[in-house]
Amino acid sequence: MRHASSDAAGARLPYAALLIMALMGFVLIASETMPAGLLPQIAAGMTVSEATAGQLVSAWAMGTVIAAIPLTAMTRGLRRKPVALTGLLGILAANVVTAASTDIVLSLGARVFAGACSGLLWGLLAGYARRISPAQHAGRALAVASIGVPAGLALGTPFGSWLGSTLGWRYAFVALSILAIVTLALTVAVVPDAPGQRASSRLPVNKVFAIPGVAAILLVIVAWMLAHNTFYTYIATYLRFADVGLSTQTALMIVGAGAIAGVWITGALIDRALRVLVFTSIASFVLAGVLFGVGHSHLTPVLLALALWGVAFGGAATQLQTATAIASGDNADVANSLVGVAFNLAIFGGGFFGGLLITHFAGLGLPVVMVALAAAALLVAVGSRRSAFPMGTR
Repeated sequence: MRHASSDAAGARLPYAALLIMALMGFVLIASETMPAGLLPQIAAGMTVSEATAGQLVSAWAMGTVIAAIPLTAMTRGLRRKPVALTGLLGILAANVVTAASTDIVLSLGARVFAGACSGLLWGLLAGYARRISPAQHAGRALAVASIGVPAGLALGTPFGSWLGSTLGWRYAFVALSILAIVTLALTVAVVPDAPGQRASSRLPVNKVFAIPGVAAILLVIVAWMLAHNTFYTYIATYLRFADVGLSTQTALMIVGAGAIAGVWITGALIDRALRVLVFTSIASFVLAGVLFGVGHSHLTPVLLALALWGVAFGGAATQLQTATAIASGDNADVANSLVGVAFNLAIFGGGFFGGLLITHFAGLGLPVVMVALAAAALLVAVGSRRSAFPMGTR
């Protein structure tokens, strides 16, 4: 694949543009996960149960699952910047509706629409970042563009949780709407455009799925991210069960700070040690789940588990998108839309499955499921290591 800036910029990364892409990711992840930090407030404000409020996360995921692949397939030949701006406008509109709505059905519908726009953006961002960057630093470029995900976890969701607790949960979505407007303006001003995929290299979606390694990566994503999202969506429920004196905001900040460290580690190593990063990250999930379960009544193991969980999760998106891009080559945009679907199937399942767990097993069922699913992901990753997870990115 030809990278648009390679001739003009040599080995230099377009950091300003990549950081604005990271800001897009920040808006996406903060908008998507915001209800997880505000479940009690949203449930009380809309007179619904916490399990029903949790479906605001699942609705977003459902929109992505339904729309990401067809939207990406329809737009993959278009220039990247107009498509990105369209997706951001959709996220802005949905956040405005969510902030103003008093009807849970309308709010769920807005979240489904936002999920569709998110799926479109996640499908193009990885390939977009790689196209505007020198080929020899493709992994690092994606790591920079992906830092918005852990930053959203470290800052966006906890800040929204604090804002919602202080002023009311609707103000969190007002703040996200303002940030989306800023991101739109910066994207227009700074991010260069890039061409879409050449018609001659476009494979049908079913053939992209059949590329060696792609299906295995998707299976790893579903199991690993289901382990993550089942716990993350209902972290407030687990903390009430554990009763170790941690607020939801503090716990989310610890996870997010660890995730930023995970992105830094991934950015430093991904161009030469992709396989090691993936295996270590998933194994760390298993260990974090064990600590959450065995040490749930003590503060120290819970703190260690939160930090370990964050570090392991921080680089996951970059690692998995990079592995997918390597496996799929010119068809990386469509393959990464499949990645978005897999991530959001896990998010949808986390909201739904986690709701069942907290209803029937209180907080202890969450770490048990986290361990089981992460262990399954690790087994699949090890078994498919040659086709799905090479040692480096070149």
